[in-house]
Amino acid sequence: MSTLTVPDLAPATEFTLPTCDERVLANGLTVLAVRRPSVPLVELRLRIPFAHADVATSAVMSQTLFSGTADKDIVRIAAQLQSVGGALSAGADADRLMIAGNSLVGGLSTMLGTLAEVLEGATYPEDQVRSERERLVDRLNVAREQAAHQVQVAMLKRVYAGHPYSIQSPEPEEVARVDADAVRRLHSQRLHPTGATLVIVGDLPTEQALDAAETALVGWDGAGEQSMMEAAPPLETGPLLLVDRPESVQSSLRMVMKGVPRRHPDNAAQHLANLVFGGYFSSRLVANIREDKGYTYSPRSAVDHALADSLIIVSAEVATEVTAAALWETRYELGRMVSTMVSEEELDQARRYALGTLRLGTATQSGLASLVSAFAGSGLRLEWLLEHAQRLASVSVEDVARVSQELLAPANAVTVVLGDVEKIDRSLRALTPVTR
Repeated sequence: MSTLTVPDLAPATEFTLPTCDERVLANGLTVLAVRRPSVPLVELRLRIPFAHADVATSAVMSQTLFSGTADKDIVRIAAQLQSVGGALSAGADADRLMIAGNSLVGGLSTMLGTLAEVLEGATYPEDQVRSERERLVDRLNVAREQAAHQVQVAMLKRVYAGHPYSIQSPEPEEVARVDADAVRRLHSQRLHPTGATLVIVGDLPTEQALDAAETALVGWDGAGEQSMMEAAPPLETGPLLLVDRPESVQSSLRMVMKGVPRRHPDNAAQHLANLVFGGYFSSRLVANIREDKGYTYSPRSAVDHALADSLIIVSAEVATEVTAAALWETRYELGRMVSTMVSEEELDQARRYALGTLRLGTATQSGLASLVSAFAGSGLRLEWLLEHAQRLASVSVEDVARVSQELLAPANAVTVVLGDVEKIDRSLRALTPVTR
């Protein structure tokens, strides 16, 4: 019987990036253009600072931004974009309003022109606001019944009490009270170019992209306010927060630790330590509570970088009867990261994965545009990725050990568990103090 030989991994190649050119328009808008000659398309990302904007009104605005102007209704706006193979959409979070779109390269001017019309003259027709508001209320009511949403809400309130990050999803009742006038006021106050960043990635010269943006958007102006997001509060550890979900067959486990921001010298070591612990399929956490114990299908940990904070979040959905056991094993693996050195093989595998995902993230126009926009929100530019890749390549096992001791200690974590209290309370209290 013949056997198959698995080939060795391909040797690492140099990580390279295209040039990113920049122009600040007279109205204060920063435009970043990157040429990516792959397909004849162009991607657009407009990031507008949105700290302290009302969460419910922001949600309705993002759904109705393209619903009408003084001379175009929602159908004509959509048809104008579709004529160049294009589309535009919006979404908001605690840090920013993001407008994303794409079109054929030859349609960039049309897409930018449509964007300018909406930014300068969106009218938010009453009937469109009402219908989109009702759809959003329905979606929120459905989400509110889901365990993932419930544990996310509880976790954010526990971690960010008193900070704007504590509420990042509106309640259906709040959305139901938003009217067109409230959306128009928010647009007038907050949709202006000061502090905003437009990213254009596509198969066209960067100078041409910058010129197109300036022609379309230099007239966009506004005297609205710009609110800065304050620093997040320190993480206050304490008893495990237990949230009741009666008759649930699963428990949702979350452990949260403070991370370091992208700009921090230890960010690369943090990246690799997180991967070794639980950040990808070959991690210690997956090997333990999925492959060995069978407690859960998809345990994971991730570094979440927001504008005012960075967190390391450990997540697992586990069967109710093994909730305490899964928590014990998760803490055990965190303890191993703190008390023992990772092996050179573990570090090398994590490093290869990290560098590979960097390449994948920049391989498409869409991925590259999203990365450039996210970095711009933190005051970084595309070349930061090259520096990050170099730091990843130089991280040692000693660096991972030091950063793990500083960041991954179980004693530094806030723990939230959502599940059937009648079935899990006693076993959890045998491990740790619990509050409800």
